[in-house]
Amino acid sequence: MKAGGGFRLGAILLAVLAAGGYYAWQQSRNGALPQGLARGNGRIEAVEIDISAKSPGRIRDILVDEGDLVKAGDVLARMDMSEMQARRRQAEAQLQRASIGVDTARTLIVQREAERTAAAAVVTQREAEHDVAQRTLARSEQLAASSTISQQILDNGRAAERSAAAAVAAAEAQLAASDAAINAAKALVVDAEAAVDAARAAIEAIDTEIDDGTLRAPRDGRVQYRVAQPGEVLGSGGRVLNLVDLGDVSMTFFLPTAEAGRVAIGTEVRLVLDAAPQYVIPARATFVADVAQFTPKTVETEEERQKLMFRIKAKIAPELLRKYIQQVKTGLPGVAYIRIDPEAEWPAALQKSLLQ
Repeated sequence: MKAGGGFRLGAILLAVLAAGGYYAWQQSRNGALPQGLARGNGRIEAVEIDISAKSPGRIRDILVDEGDLVKAGDVLARMDMSEMQARRRQAEAQLQRASIGVDTARTLIVQREAERTAAAAVVTQREAEHDVAQRTLARSEQLAASSTISQQILDNGRAAERSAAAAVAAAEAQLAASDAAINAAKALVVDAEAAVDAARAAIEAIDTEIDDGTLRAPRDGRVQYRVAQPGEVLGSGGRVLNLVDLGDVSMTFFLPTAEAGRVAIGTEVRLVLDAAPQYVIPARATFVADVAQFTPKTVETEEERQKLMFRIKAKIAPELLRKYIQQVKTGLPGVAYIRIDPEAEWPAALQKSLLQ
């Protein structure tokens, strides 16, 4: 009898303790919080990223399914780049043509410089001939003054001098034309080199377009859903996939004026999800709205001002998210508990099962 009575007494005490623990937990969830703590209902959110086609085109492949975890840089989908590859081959042909044009223009410079050398030699030759003609004319004029030679010889000397001077002028003109031809050939080189640069730039632009046709994950995350399917034709900016960034997860909740005014950036927050109430998730307040999100119809009295609700955002540490990335899900409702008084103690229910 005593043994049976002791067993029944122990069972009763255990039931009382369990009921007391459950009551304390329910009180913490239903509003009976210690001084310096506040709570608000919220929902787990994450940054969503649209994976889109930069240029119009047809989807060739989608390499991931909904729910897949992906890492930054992973290939998610590919667009059909047949047209861009054809344009690249065309640009390569233009580059080859422009390169040949550069070589041709440089060869023309060499030719024009050789012609200038020949023209300069002709100028030298014509100047020598002019000098001889001038000397001959000078002697003829002296002899004609003493009637040693005839007037015909003097006239012939003068004609020869003028002819030599004209030949010099013609040779100098040819030399100037050679200089102009050289400058024109150099301009052709510049133009051909510019064509080469333009062709290379066109190839680089096409390569960028081709690379953009391979859609990669910009960061770690989970594929939330497919927006399009292989074979569909999209316009510029057409969405292919929606990705959830599992490294940027938070809960948004609301607090009234008196409590929101005491929240500082970096304030410690603890989250309890309805789907997993046995776990407590640590977080930090990263945003406090400076404008009330919703208000009563009028705010003329102090009591009504206390009803103003401000949005608070609590972000979960990225390293914790990486540790439990397989369990991270968005859209889950829960409760956010925030310590608005740094000296306040967390209740036991919010200390146990704290994820680390």
